[in-house]
Amino acid sequence: MDLERRRALIERYRAGPSVVEAALAGASEAELDARPADGGWTAREVAHHLPDSEMTAAIRLRRLIVEDQPVIQGYDHDLFARRLHYGRPIASSVAALAAVRAVTADLLDCLTDDEWLRAGTHSDSGAYSVLDWLEIYAAHAHDHADQIRQARASRA
Repeated sequence: MDLERRRALIERYRAGPSVVEAALAGASEAELDARPADGGWTAREVAHHLPDSEMTAAIRLRRLIVEDQPVIQGYDHDLFARRLHYGRPIASSVAALAAVRAVTADLLDCLTDDEWLRAGTHSDSGAYSVLDWLEIYAAHAHDHADQIRQARASRA
């Protein structure tokens, strides 16, 4: 991946929290808790999933950079949703997403060319590199912001 593409993905990654905040702006409690017709997550559940995923992702990235050929464990995000009380207020989760993203984006800005080449193995998907990580997480918050908008619209 060339430097220009990498920088664009870092900026997309860095912008993720603001995109999520915009998708949640002005949401009523009823909109936050509206279950889409397909049975998918509510906007509130997505708001809690994002920092849980982001904290997991931040550790994954750090392990890829620090450890030689780490095995990155997958996790059951649906189990997290069931057991981590995703019905609670969302403000602290939205703030946690922004904080973890800011710290990790700053780290990404510092990586050397050699660090961008580091890799390990993901327990669910196989070969997993720092670049793979960035491709996934640059899109993650944006994809979930779309999911939030769709879940809120299901209330209408």
